[in-house]
Amino acid sequence: MLQDFLKTKLIDGLGFLPTASQEEAAGVLGEFLAAATDQSAFILKGYAGTGKTTMVKAVVQVLSELKQKAFLLAPTGRAAKVLSNSVGMPAYTIHKKIYRQQSSKDGFAAFDLNKNLHKDTLFVVDEASMIANDGSGSLFGSGRLLDDLLKFIFSGSNCRVLFIGDDAQLPPVGISLSPALEKGNLEAYGLTVYDATLTDVVRQKADSGILTNATHLRDMLEGGNQDSSFPEFVVAEFPDFFRITGAELMEELDYCYNHFGQEETLVVCRTNKRANLYNQGIRNTMLFREEELTVGDYLLVMKNNYHWVKEEDKINFIANGDIAEVARITGHQELYGRRFADVVLRLVDYKEVELDVKLLMDSVALPGAGLKQEEQEAFFYKVMEDYQDESDAKKRFDSTRENDFYNALQVKFAYAMTCHKSQGGQWKAVFVDLGYFTEEYLSRDFLRWLYTAVTRGTERVYLVNFPDTFFQD
Repeated sequence: MLQDFLKTKLIDGLGFLPTASQEEAAGVLGEFLAAATDQSAFILKGYAGTGKTTMVKAVVQVLSELKQKAFLLAPTGRAAKVLSNSVGMPAYTIHKKIYRQQSSKDGFAAFDLNKNLHKDTLFVVDEASMIANDGSGSLFGSGRLLDDLLKFIFSGSNCRVLFIGDDAQLPPVGISLSPALEKGNLEAYGLTVYDATLTDVVRQKADSGILTNATHLRDMLEGGNQDSSFPEFVVAEFPDFFRITGAELMEELDYCYNHFGQEETLVVCRTNKRANLYNQGIRNTMLFREEELTVGDYLLVMKNNYHWVKEEDKINFIANGDIAEVARITGHQELYGRRFADVVLRLVDYKEVELDVKLLMDSVALPGAGLKQEEQEAFFYKVMEDYQDESDAKKRFDSTRENDFYNALQVKFAYAMTCHKSQGGQWKAVFVDLGYFTEEYLSRDFLRWLYTAVTRGTERVYLVNFPDTFFQD
């Protein structure tokens, strides 16, 4: 039978003896790939270290051998980069693939759903736990990302989808579940849904402290007593999992910057305010940067921006969560009661792309994720005062929307960030800062935060200022 043949090919493609859950998943994947219907989806869930990406690589390889096509997608640029490097073929952000911008003089029109011209294609969507469907993305299609993604995929000829994710990670902001990883939710779209879950950490990774402790957190989430129990991390016997005090932090950060580089080292915090403090301390004490902004600084984009890529065909917008390096600083201005910098940015996930932009320097130290709604509106009307000589109200509005200063990028430094901002990315060295904590904070949501933070690291994870109650005696 074809599905048995595909199962054998998938297992051979792993390159090692499969775990029990991998073998079972290969069987269900074989059934999915052999099925005649195109109105089908597959959900591949798995703990950290259980071989999800390896299984996906085998799927892509088998499809290639059978002259079938696969297309890789992820919610963020950094997640797409990780997927591309792991599988060995290009990967794209969901937004870049499925939306196209309406033609408009001001460049700020909404994005329509694109046409799917693919045939006989399996769309592979990684980090699916991050895909929201809450109607908050109003500029894009219907505003409901999962709805739009499925509509795009199944409007193609004989196209299907494979969602990959870890449902122990944080769900999209404001909801408790990840809709793309819920079988019943996908079945409500009229799809035939196959699913499998990888539960066994692969043998080669069993001696990893990162994965051992992440698996322990996952087991706690699967159990029923997570609201009152501490994780009891194990650190002593592992070379990649560390417990450090604040006094040791600078020395270990310096080691990681020297061995892995600033781009591959991250501090994960629970709040933007805490991340701001870390960013300021790291720049002043570790990097010896006294200027407010210097060439070589890494910045984290805090809000989507479409203004600065009108002439750029490689990307269609600068996304909330993108990381960029300052290549050049060409000027500073103060206007509209705010401070700005003219810079050339190099996007980390699109190395070949350099963009001339304005930065809103006031956003760097804000305690939140950017200007509040009322502040953004006040800023808009302040800029509009420059166009009062224009008698046409629509032209005044459009001119304000096109204004370079109004469209300045809102950014923070990227040496430290919240866990939600880091999700979908991986760094070689990750420092997890607990911040202020009391036992009342113990909850399922906290354990998901901790699990997501720990699994951002690939080679070293440091727990900073965690009390004794978090560790085995």
